[in-house]
Amino acid sequence: MQTINRFFYGPTPEERVRAWQAKLRAESRQLDREMRQLEMATSKARQSVKQLAIKGDVKSARILAREVVRSNKQKDRLSVSKARLGSIGTQLTQQMAMIKVTGSLQKSTEIMKLSNALIKLPQISQTMREMSMEMTKAGIMEEMLEDTLDMEEDEELEEEADAEVDKVLFELTNGKLGEAGAVGTGLPSLETKLEEEETERNMEKYRQQLNGLLS
Repeated sequence: MQTINRFFYGPTPEERVRAWQAKLRAESRQLDREMRQLEMATSKARQSVKQLAIKGDVKSARILAREVVRSNKQKDRLSVSKARLGSIGTQLTQQMAMIKVTGSLQKSTEIMKLSNALIKLPQISQTMREMSMEMTKAGIMEEMLEDTLDMEEDEELEEEADAEVDKVLFELTNGKLGEAGAVGTGLPSLETKLEEEETERNMEKYRQQLNGLLS
């Protein structure tokens, strides 16, 4: 009988909620994996920033520090998004309880608000769009009007990158920030050039790793 009803009327409200909760858990695990990868790549990049600072290559250190800042911002976004997924899961658990009382799903402005925010995150955008359409059909949500994506200000990123490098330089020089990065005036030796080329390759590698995770 259940199979026949599902064929004519589709999944029951309880089945819909369980399916949504399963999707939320899967997306939450994916965000956990991305945060771990980002943490490892960021840790390597920070070490590279320190090495560049020790060598006095402050310019390259600042370039890589910008990637560290972007990475930190992305980790914050992923963490907040994971919390929002958990909040939607909690709201759906409450919906499950209401089904037993009313026999149907109830409209939820909280789920709508959380879903609208999560659609902006590229990693889970597609899943949240699909779930939002399903929830709209099920009567939990109204059609959403999406806000424009928040764009990161380059100027703000520059300031934070400078602060990141200054912090590293401060730590490395025991507070003698002004003495950090002093470079000799003589012509660079072949060994120095080779070291600089190796540093540049490593820096580019870390930048590509971070950009891959941030894209």
